Amino acid sequence: MAGAVRAGAGGIRGLRRFLAKYGEAIEWDLARYWPGRSLLELYRGELSWRELRVFLRYLPPDSATARSVDPDSGWTVDQHLLATVADSVRELTHLTLVVNADPKKRRQIKPPDPIPRPGVKPREQRGSVIRFGGRHGSGAAQLAPLFGGAANH
Repeated sequence: MAGAVRAGAGGIRGLRRFLAKYGEAIEWDLARYWPGRSLLELYRGELSWRELRVFLRYLPPDSATARSVDPDSGWTVDQHLLATVADSVRELTHLTLVVNADPKKRRQIKPPDPIPRPGVKPREQRGSVIRFGGRHGSGAAQLAPLFGGAANH
């Protein structure tokens, strides 16, 4: 967040550009983190440009302004840890179900997807079937000709 404020360097001119782009988020954060203060005070001369710059520089990563500047910055360390704990509980529940399920139905129990996190792409769905030239199979017989050998059964 601090880097974003400095990225549009230029003192008051840079802050004005930043205000023009993220004014609503800044207004929301002022009301949330600095009760009793308003962005209008800046224009009335009751809030200095320096006070605004310091306020913006030290906003937490989950502030509306930080999320507006960088949508992937919205999670704090606590939120990442909580998501990790929730994922672990879901994986252990899945494992318990698989271990105690009828052996014939175990493959039907799909593992849970992890909780989506900002900045992390979801893992791609992978199947257990290998495809070569549109055919299905275990893959050994299909791979053998590619590597110049015969498949051992």
